[in-house]
Amino acid sequence: MRTRITIGVTAAGLAAFALLYAPQPVLPQLAAQFRLSPGDASMAVSVATAALAVMVVPLAVLSEVAGRRPVMIGSLVIAVLAGLALPFAPTFPGLLALRIVQGAAIAGLPATAMAYLAERLGTVGLGAAIGAMVAGNSMGGMTGRLAAGIGADAFGWRTGLGLVTALSALCAVIMIVTLPGGGKPERGPVIGGIRAALREPRLLALYAVAALAMGSFVALYNAVGFRLAAPPLSVAPGLASLIFLSYAIGGTCSAVAGRIADRVGRVPIQVGGLLLAVLGALLTLPDSVLTVALGIAIFTGGFFAAHSVASGWVSATAPAKARGQASGLYLCAYYLGSSIGGTAGTAVYGAMGWTTLIAVIACWLAMAGAATAYAGLRVTNTRSSTQNLSTNTGAPLSR
Repeated sequence: MRTRITIGVTAAGLAAFALLYAPQPVLPQLAAQFRLSPGDASMAVSVATAALAVMVVPLAVLSEVAGRRPVMIGSLVIAVLAGLALPFAPTFPGLLALRIVQGAAIAGLPATAMAYLAERLGTVGLGAAIGAMVAGNSMGGMTGRLAAGIGADAFGWRTGLGLVTALSALCAVIMIVTLPGGGKPERGPVIGGIRAALREPRLLALYAVAALAMGSFVALYNAVGFRLAAPPLSVAPGLASLIFLSYAIGGTCSAVAGRIADRVGRVPIQVGGLLLAVLGALLTLPDSVLTVALGIAIFTGGFFAAHSVASGWVSATAPAKARGQASGLYLCAYYLGSSIGGTAGTAVYGAMGWTTLIAVIACWLAMAGAATAYAGLRVTNTRSSTQNLSTNTGAPLSR
């Protein structure tokens, strides 16, 4: 059963994230065809992630009523259908409209998947399971970007996006066949669950980590295609798309970080991942294809390690009857960060260059590190207060 769950959720994540970020490697081609600035072209990514952020909480709530599996399947099917229409968009506004539909549909997968894993597997091994899910997400992001970039280099951006949709349709079939049904969500009052997920200070800190880290990640990846294509690097689009092979490192780091955090604690692993991301970003500063590629790889590994730990932390911290809402709010923050940070960062690059963009990203990641430390401090204070109460009253310490 655990194997089927892992395969199904991994296939779903691969399909969803291949579709979500497929336009990223072809942003320079979109900018050239529709005569757009880098910031304007990045809207092809940002409108989808913004729609996802808006819909993730409502669809997470819907999954409390309709069930996790039906929402996951329906979401992916609609996203694939929107992807089939995407290569035929005649104008940039038409493309953006389809991307909004696609992002809204994809919203049903990530928040629901985290709650689904928590309910089906329990807390034992949850970090490793979510790490595997995030690894599938990263593999989807890598595969989708590679297929779109290489396909666009050979046949144009429309063909590149069509290849990604075909791959995602295959993954959707795998998910439908393998993902076990049955099981019922732990339901509580919807509004009460949202309130509970907003009252816990540790969760608020983790929402901030999600927004800041994801904003940094998408800003860097949105802009790197323009950086590689421009002098003095002048890398061909198909070759530049190979930068997304870094996602393989991200997938490995997410799976490993989840397992280690289960044993040694979340704070050191999450902070370490954020520091690694800062180091990678700084390595991209020299005008060298080699150092840019190395820096992107290190940055990606650090980001996915931090995200994997934060995802598991949210699921473990949230009250049982607010787990779906907490996951939804985490991902709402995550994709709002993607949308706002991705567009803002790309605009910063277009106006002030790569060095300024890296400085902005380093500041965002430092803020995420501070939020992580705060969440860890809240855990320590809570344990100390509980321990003092146990000592004073003679009551056993709850574990």
